[in-house]
Amino acid sequence: MSRSRDLHQARAAELRAQIEEANYRYYVLDDPRLADAEYDALLRELIDLEARYPDLVTPDSPTQRVGAAASERFEPYRHESPMLSLANAVGVEDLRAFDERVRKLAGGEIDYVCELKIDGLAIALDYRDGFFVRGGTRGDGIVGEDVTPNLRTIRSVPLRLKGESLPDFIEVRGEVYLRKSDFDELNRDRERKSLPVFANPRNAASGGVRQLDPKLTAQRRLSLFAYAIAPRRAREDGDRLRTQWESLRYLESLGFQVNRHIRQCATIEDVIAFCERWESNRDDLDYEIDGVVVKVNDLATQERLGAVARDPRWAIAFKFKPREARTKLLGITITVGRTGSLNPNAVLEPVQIGGVTVKSATLHNAGYIRSNDIRVGDTVLVMRAGDVIPRVVGPILSERRGDPPQFVMPGTCPVCGSDVDHPEGEAISRCTNAACPAQVYERVRHFCSRGAMDVEGVGEVMALQLTDLGLVRDIAGLYALDAERLAKVPRTGQKTIANLLRNIERSKTRGLARLLNGMGIRFVGEQTAQILASDFGSIDAIAAASVDELQRSDGIGPEVAASVALFFRQKANRAMIERLRAAGVEMTAPKRVRAAAGPLAGKTFVLTGTLPNLTRESATELIAGAGGKVTGSVSAKTSYVVAGDEPGSKRAKALKLGIAILDEDGLRALLR
Repeated sequence: MSRSRDLHQARAAELRAQIEEANYRYYVLDDPRLADAEYDALLRELIDLEARYPDLVTPDSPTQRVGAAASERFEPYRHESPMLSLANAVGVEDLRAFDERVRKLAGGEIDYVCELKIDGLAIALDYRDGFFVRGGTRGDGIVGEDVTPNLRTIRSVPLRLKGESLPDFIEVRGEVYLRKSDFDELNRDRERKSLPVFANPRNAASGGVRQLDPKLTAQRRLSLFAYAIAPRRAREDGDRLRTQWESLRYLESLGFQVNRHIRQCATIEDVIAFCERWESNRDDLDYEIDGVVVKVNDLATQERLGAVARDPRWAIAFKFKPREARTKLLGITITVGRTGSLNPNAVLEPVQIGGVTVKSATLHNAGYIRSNDIRVGDTVLVMRAGDVIPRVVGPILSERRGDPPQFVMPGTCPVCGSDVDHPEGEAISRCTNAACPAQVYERVRHFCSRGAMDVEGVGEVMALQLTDLGLVRDIAGLYALDAERLAKVPRTGQKTIANLLRNIERSKTRGLARLLNGMGIRFVGEQTAQILASDFGSIDAIAAASVDELQRSDGIGPEVAASVALFFRQKANRAMIERLRAAGVEMTAPKRVRAAAGPLAGKTFVLTGTLPNLTRESATELIAGAGGKVTGSVSAKTSYVVAGDEPGSKRAKALKLGIAILDEDGLRALLR
């Protein structure tokens, strides 16, 4: 008997250690290493073990606390009343058992309110006389972290409540979350800045709320759903608020965003139908949900039922089937995207996630692999969300054996063998071959776009057809097209063919600047292409220039110069240029003669947006002719920003730096 108790005691200690480590990683480090389903299973086992052997319960057991300890980085936030977490129902039988317990304790029939369980961070908001004064995280349910300045940046958090006869004090509970669309944009922006991407919206939201700088929180574009009023205050509202349903309607009247997918259910079978419906339809939403929260509707009954240990007796969370799992990382393969990016993908030991067998997952980029220390042979946490390709969240470091080598991106393209451009400090590597088969569609589409060679009739659909049929294998192949080849394109008649051939022929005279832009050289857009064309006068002169010589042009920094030089060093790119030359494409431009003096002498300009009458090229020529210079980025040295329609971030940066902003008329006035 003693040996049996020792085994139970050892298992309980092991479970407590694993759960506390998971809590610390999730809540404090924002670095989860355990799937939700695994965490729930460990906690359920510990609860069962302590229920059978009460003498095993310790004061520091996770069953005696609601969440994790608050971080010492923030001031403490004490809740108006304990902010409890919820017991989990992992199947419909658990829901029926919950209903049976509730009806037995309440002594009669019960109706419920079902609310979607938002996958974010639980927070509390304090309002005095209608004004937001303080807010905090759940923490351990009694004391959380005071993150008031960060919560003020969330636009769906009312700073002043609506309505009249407002309570002198109210604590509102809610969930801070990140919309899927905002999460995708956030990660795209981080990739552009060569920063590690976030693993999932939940982690991004949690980390956003707990930033030390509120400006960083504001950049996350977080949102809030309010779902409850602190129980003590709800009771003080007396006759006005009798049910959870009325509480949600009351929160709406105060100006809070309440999730619209809520439902009153008269029976547990109605509850089960609601849960099953949303488990099937969860991907229709622009935010992540991982279950449904089921609450007794009547507030007085909630109070009578009370709570046991860490869970209220009057509510339960129905958890959807897990979409995270652990498996073995067998290898890493590289695919090449349409823009030339080299994309690492995980080869996984097959694992079931949400009813789907997953064998591969994205690893984002080399920076993501490096920052998360992911290595072949690791046991890794994999997440699958809807129809999106599964992604590796990170390794389970405690299960790593030995010291497997770190992953290194290849130095040559796995498709065409050309050199790979991987600037120091950047996360993404790219193939430098403009004729790489893996990226020919995107290259052709860009080459024919208006800002480049402006080949009318060759848009996304035509570019895809031409490349899929093998009629165009690189941008030079456009000039080898004839009526016979174009007739192979489905639904292309004689008139369309004649127009396409005429437009392709006209594009030959667009000039060097547009040709450079159309080639898709990394970092070379319209403005940089115009500067290079004006300064060097021919594509041969640019190809022969060294990195130092390229940097002598205004606005051409070391990264741009290195990228241009690398592009022209590739044998395949030089061969493609010769085919363009043989087809009669114009490859020269008038060299810019800088005015020694003029109305704009010594002034530096940045162009952004679309001007009413002037193109980028003509505006650049006018400025240079008057003694000024044009660069591609806004800095403290910029004299003026010339902004047209849809100016983007350059105008915003100019405003921040106090730089004068001109429209086209303002530029013409300076030129006079």
